[in-house]
Amino acid sequence: MKKAVLLLLLSFFVVAEAEKRNYLLKPTVSVFINELVDFEDMNRTYLTNLFGSVSYQQTALSFYNKKIKPLASKKRPNKKRSKPLGTGSWDKYSHNLLKASRVKRGQAYLKKHKKVLNRAYKKYGVSPEYITAIIGIESYYGANTGKYPVFDTLATLAFETNRRQSFFRSELKAFLLLAKEQKINPKKVKGSYAGAIGLGQFMPTNYKPLAIDFNNDGKISLHNHSDAIGSIAHYLKKSGWKKNQEVAIPVSFFGKRYRAKKTGYKYKYKRVQLRELRTKRVTNYRGDIYLIKLDRSNHDEMWFGTKNFYAITRYNHNDYYAMSVHQLAQKLIGKNISYSNELYNKFIDNTIMPTSQLDSFLDSPTRGRKFIIDLK
Repeated sequence: MKKAVLLLLLSFFVVAEAEKRNYLLKPTVSVFINELVDFEDMNRTYLTNLFGSVSYQQTALSFYNKKIKPLASKKRPNKKRSKPLGTGSWDKYSHNLLKASRVKRGQAYLKKHKKVLNRAYKKYGVSPEYITAIIGIESYYGANTGKYPVFDTLATLAFETNRRQSFFRSELKAFLLLAKEQKINPKKVKGSYAGAIGLGQFMPTNYKPLAIDFNNDGKISLHNHSDAIGSIAHYLKKSGWKKNQEVAIPVSFFGKRYRAKKTGYKYKYKRVQLRELRTKRVTNYRGDIYLIKLDRSNHDEMWFGTKNFYAITRYNHNDYYAMSVHQLAQKLIGKNISYSNELYNKFIDNTIMPTSQLDSFLDSPTRGRKFIIDLK
């Protein structure tokens, strides 16, 4: 009996996953189609066929509407997963993103795509390890660019009730125009549960202003490593990235929890406003500072974020995301991210940290850099 019930439930989920909906019955879709036909010169019959049979993406919708439950997914074989060493929100967030396996794969990626990464660095000034770290976090270096059908996902999110419905309607419009321009079948493209595409997970509205044809083959494809690398570098450059500028600087403070000032990329400070904080290494950075707080099990870990840190938050508006990119990038080139007080305390008494120590410490400045650091 239990087996029969289980089979029935499984068959229900299979049907639900494949459920087709006629979105032409929605008045808002008719208005949307009319706008595309009248102002974007799109074919009405083509659009009617697309919206007449939309595969309803319930799981994607559940991320933006709490009343919607995700579909049951197939169980994967049990794997032994390591647990974060700490219980803080940063410990949990960064655990998988900074694993040794991701670092090892990223170092292989750096070597494999060295030439195009160097070319992007020369043109846009974005360090190869940061481009690689973004690809590593967004798509595991291209191994997982998403399983959701982008058209059906964006159509579901654009016309089913959720907290970001207007945003997704704009993304759907951009995606359909992109498909028309590149002459691709919108039904064939796969991406994330938000409709992001490619190795760098660009949203459709970012394609036109930021995606570039970096291999000069006459088309833009962010599933192509060269185009993805160039486009990410272009994105960061447009977001304010400065060549050879530091990204984040570890700082110390009295106590275990920091509450003196507001933290996060939304709040900008001058160094003179942060006298209660002391840098844990030598730095030449003199620009605006974004105060970044990482919640650990029994203390807060504090950082100064530079303008380059802020540029990464333009890619994804999240402090933890930007810090994960930063720390993964540092690991990829063999820098220490242990945030050790021991190293700092040796030189805290008004002395300068020796260059030999500085060069191995987290995010030490790179002087006179021309090419990617060779990894042994």
